Amino acid sequence: MNEINLENTKAQMRRGILEFCILLIISKGNVYANDILKELKTANLIVVEGTIYPLLSRLKNSGILDYSWRESKTGPPRKYYSLTGQGKKTLEDLAETWQELDKSISALIKKFK
Repeated sequence: MNEINLENTKAQMRRGILEFCILLIISKGNVYANDILKELKTANLIVVEGTIYPLLSRLKNSGILDYSWRESKTGPPRKYYSLTGQGKKTLEDLAETWQELDKSISALIKKFK
């Protein structure tokens, strides 16, 4: 692979797991969008705000997330996200799928490395 294709492949892999990672972060409780961005950056899954907000809206519209408004000490009220019952089930399913993929890919890496 040349450098451009490699970077594109890496970006596609990150995008493919972004929804799962966001649900994992939100599963700890009510989470502010900026905190989601910080967690993703800490995990080296760097995402820009323009990517995360449409995804949060889509997850909300599909019944996976809910949100509530909370007053902020430093500005306007903030939207905090939480998982719905459907969101918890979706996260469980994605976690199971991830574990299966991880096992399969790890076996391939071990076999062909």
